[in-house]
Amino acid sequence: MKRCPKCEKTYADDTLNFCLDDGEWLASNDDPATAIMSEPPAVAGGLGRTTEGSELKTSILQSPATAGGSDLSEGPSTDRTARPPHSRGFDKRLLLAPVALAVIVLGGFAGYRYMISSGGQIHSIAVLPFQNRSDDPDTEYLSDGLAESLIFRLTQLPGLKVSPTSSVLRYKGKDTDVATIAAELGVDAVMTGRLVKRGDNLNITVELVDARNNKSLWGEQYERKMSDLLATQREIAAAIVQKLQLQLAGNDAKGITKKYTDNNEAYQLWMKGKFHFAKRTKDDLLKSIAIYEEAVKLDPKFALAFVGIAESWTVIPSFPYGSPAECIPKAKAAAAKALELDPELPEAHTVSAMIAATYDWDWARAEAGFKRALELDPNLAVTHYRYAWTFLSPMGRHDEAIAEMKIAMEKEPLYLIQGANFAGVLMYARRFDEAVEQAKKTYDLDPNFIGGKNWLCHTYNLKGMYSESLAISEKSLDSEMPFLSDAAFSYAKTGQRDKALAIIERWKEAEGKRYVMNYWVAVAYAALGDKDGAFAELEKSYQAHDWFLQRMKVDPFMDPLRDDPRFAEMVKRINLPE
Repeated sequence: MKRCPKCEKTYADDTLNFCLDDGEWLASNDDPATAIMSEPPAVAGGLGRTTEGSELKTSILQSPATAGGSDLSEGPSTDRTARPPHSRGFDKRLLLAPVALAVIVLGGFAGYRYMISSGGQIHSIAVLPFQNRSDDPDTEYLSDGLAESLIFRLTQLPGLKVSPTSSVLRYKGKDTDVATIAAELGVDAVMTGRLVKRGDNLNITVELVDARNNKSLWGEQYERKMSDLLATQREIAAAIVQKLQLQLAGNDAKGITKKYTDNNEAYQLWMKGKFHFAKRTKDDLLKSIAIYEEAVKLDPKFALAFVGIAESWTVIPSFPYGSPAECIPKAKAAAAKALELDPELPEAHTVSAMIAATYDWDWARAEAGFKRALELDPNLAVTHYRYAWTFLSPMGRHDEAIAEMKIAMEKEPLYLIQGANFAGVLMYARRFDEAVEQAKKTYDLDPNFIGGKNWLCHTYNLKGMYSESLAISEKSLDSEMPFLSDAAFSYAKTGQRDKALAIIERWKEAEGKRYVMNYWVAVAYAALGDKDGAFAELEKSYQAHDWFLQRMKVDPFMDPLRDDPRFAEMVKRINLPE
């Protein structure tokens, strides 16, 4: 056992000589007299492997004593203040320097690398958001984006379960131990990392830990230019595959080596766009589109960036931040361009299928798109999720929808919007007890998340738990439009007709200023027993191609309208099977 004298971290690997977190030389716990030095040996001038991983830069390992007091090359978090040789006494690094140089030259990369035997084959892994040790807050996208890029590539590997970005983001900025993270995510290994950006220089440190025995499998430090970021990301992913001894054959390795763009700046913009897309606020979604558009200007053949544009425009009307008439033509154009550039990009097929199902009501084309996406990559949780949510469930194929959602949840157990909409799939299947249970799980993960709150109110209402629904919805009536429908329904069902009508009036006032999802106004009228009012709103919903209209056939909120011939006619108009 060895420990770091600075951070007190203990390592079981007796071959490791310095701490991965603080750069301190390690001392044996059994021998406190073991020499502890303030810094690991470093490479003046950045000796290491180039981006291509073969050519070595020429430089000499020096200590301050032999280099005239010059600083060592900077590591990610080590104090590099130079001290005069006579103030330190005999420096044992002078004895170790030749050995260290030989190790580095033989290893062929900057910094360090080590590997120990694991407790068996690794079948699952979580890549945590990298710690951003940079002073510039605008580089925060790099810490999330680099981890997401590695996740994106590793998910292409058959036989390896990779925790998705949505699941690992909850650990960002938290001091959670590896064993706890692994247990919560159900993985064998956890990868952590940190980065420091100084000007155009980027220092990336990574460590892979086998959580089953708390042993470090591999660690490496990369000194790179920002212009090398894309190649470095591919290099790290390839190194992980090698260390885990995954057996790749034929196209199985394509996801690791495929170049989605050769333009490093465009790649960085794509990462920044994903960062803002994940936040789902109106401002962030619009910002993500602007960033993706910058990326495709730099690389007009960057298909993934076009997918990002399509996704953002597609989800905006679902909140609703904008109308389908404004957003969906732009989403379609971007998705079509992505497919033109890369016909085998599964994400492009997924977003195209979602548009076909939700806005075009072209069910045959939607199913073909989802099936093609799953054929290209069966590991994409988002495809299983959207196939269930926007196609199988509205079609009334509830068992299939629930099965697909379970696959998605197994792959992404902590993806909040997916968990919330799983409650919706269960609700449409009229499995109300399970729907409430699932909605509660999502709500408990983040009580402030709008999707979790919304679907808990929906499921409470359909269980007749109106007071519980109002306890949540009434707190959000002044700030969040989606809760108007929940409150209106609860008021209608508890005899508070005037309050329900007052909410409808608020919708009417807003309708002249912004896009209103008339489907939920129809739900309120239906709860009040006003069928004419409900069908008038459904007609508006049809003309606008509202996000939720395609669910009307299976929606329990529509039950008061089912015996009216106008209901069957509307179902037919949106091409749903009778």
